[in-house]
Amino acid sequence: MKKRVFCILLLVILLTGCSNSSIAAIPYEDNISLNKNYLLNLSNSEKTDLFAKDLTVIPKDFNSPKDPKLNSLSSLLVNVTDNEMIYANNIYARIYPASITKIATALVALKYGELTDTVTISKNASSISEAGAKLCGFKEGDQVILADLLTSLLVYSGNDAGIAIAEHISGSVPEFANTMNEEVRKLGAVHTNFVNPHGLHEEDHYTTAYDLYLILNELLNYDEFLDMIHLDKYTLYYKEASGKKAKKIFTSTDRYLTGEAYIPKGVHVLGGKTGTTSKAGSCLILTSEDMEGQKYISIVLKADSSDDLFHQMSHLLSFIP
Repeated sequence: MKKRVFCILLLVILLTGCSNSSIAAIPYEDNISLNKNYLLNLSNSEKTDLFAKDLTVIPKDFNSPKDPKLNSLSSLLVNVTDNEMIYANNIYARIYPASITKIATALVALKYGELTDTVTISKNASSISEAGAKLCGFKEGDQVILADLLTSLLVYSGNDAGIAIAEHISGSVPEFANTMNEEVRKLGAVHTNFVNPHGLHEEDHYTTAYDLYLILNELLNYDEFLDMIHLDKYTLYYKEASGKKAKKIFTSTDRYLTGEAYIPKGVHVLGGKTGTTSKAGSCLILTSEDMEGQKYISIVLKADSSDDLFHQMSHLLSFIP
């Protein structure tokens, strides 16, 4: 109880502007104006909603004693059942999130989309040409159920699925990105600015480890999301533009689910999201459970390689009691 009161008190201080610089909510002077002014413009009801959330609030200058095996740019481990921070390093550093962006896409899709809708793939969604971009391989005119698109997005990380979802829900990628930003700021993720639904690199597309924790923490309320991210493989059935039935089989990018990465004893990985670009490095966000069913969120951002990423994440998971 004392812990929860302390967390709420810290959150009140952050939002009312009565804090000293050591726990300021917005550490960046060059953030876009919407980020700078967001907290000040919250209505009383919105502030009340945010105060009521079970959140782990961590002062911006706080860092756990540095662990030599955790050399990524940012890393975080939170017990979300007890709202307890276990390890935090550089969690307010601005980073490029790569495909971890797709958890915010999922949040908007689950909140505003109808999962039974049929989505027609546009020319824009089917023509991503960026080198190295991971694609489901949809063609213009293909018809895919929204739930299948979202599962493909989260399991396989198909960027074409991300654009198709954005266009179906908001009409365009820019409008969908606006909604993404509005939704994550309602959660307190004010150090974030998304400009696309997939995470392919753009200079103005950024977030922090702490903001990603806030987003995933909200998604834990959606059973559909947890079901999707727990899949090691997914078989998708859809219609091609010609009307012919087709299927695709997608394997998860999460090595824990495919049995390729070591999981510490007593930890059960529920799933998460990977992300990799040359500028973002190798990134991963997970939700896990211990043997008592307590849930955790763990984040490693900008590791040097995919192998290094999973080694660091396994080490971070070993801190779970």
